[in-house]
Amino acid sequence: MSSTLRGYDRHQSDYYRTPQKPIIDFLTAWKQDIDLSNTTLDILDPCAGGDPRYPMSYPTAIKTLGYPIIKSLTTIDIRLDSHSDIKEDYLIWEPQKEYDLIITNPPFNIAQEVIDRSLDIVKPDGYVVMLLRLNFFGSKSRLSWWNTHMPILTYVHSKRIAFTENNKTDSIEYMHAVWQKNKYPTHTALRII
Repeated sequence: MSSTLRGYDRHQSDYYRTPQKPIIDFLTAWKQDIDLSNTTLDILDPCAGGDPRYPMSYPTAIKTLGYPIIKSLTTIDIRLDSHSDIKEDYLIWEPQKEYDLIITNPPFNIAQEVIDRSLDIVKPDGYVVMLLRLNFFGSKSRLSWWNTHMPILTYVHSKRIAFTENNKTDSIEYMHAVWQKNKYPTHTALRII
């Protein structure tokens, strides 16, 4: 993700390497709010990324932190140079099972579609976690969608995230939004991390 017209060129595939620290910051905070310590999860990262120079961000962070506990971890990416297990378009991919947790940094231009798809295939009461721009909340076109798809928790990153190799940030604040299937409150609980 990058703020367009702010000194950065958008990658054609809308792929930006997600740094490990913000993911670990989120997982550490989430662990304090949602206790999954006695649960082993089938996890899916549908926009896993990774490339010849960098590992897949979410699988690496989860394994590094050891939270949540992994039963299985499946990775998908449409890009052929990704380290993902499956090279397919997630929006049309047919899963062979349901997942307890779907977590990723979706391409911004299809973020809502990725969220909808994830909420369709996650297990009942399962979690969907997306790294999004904070201004994802501010859209008239999504207002009716928010009325039926409000996340249960929102973790706003207090430090802007650098997605480029030179570690410069853009003008955007980011959040990890957490949905739980079949639980859509009228408002989200917000935490600054």
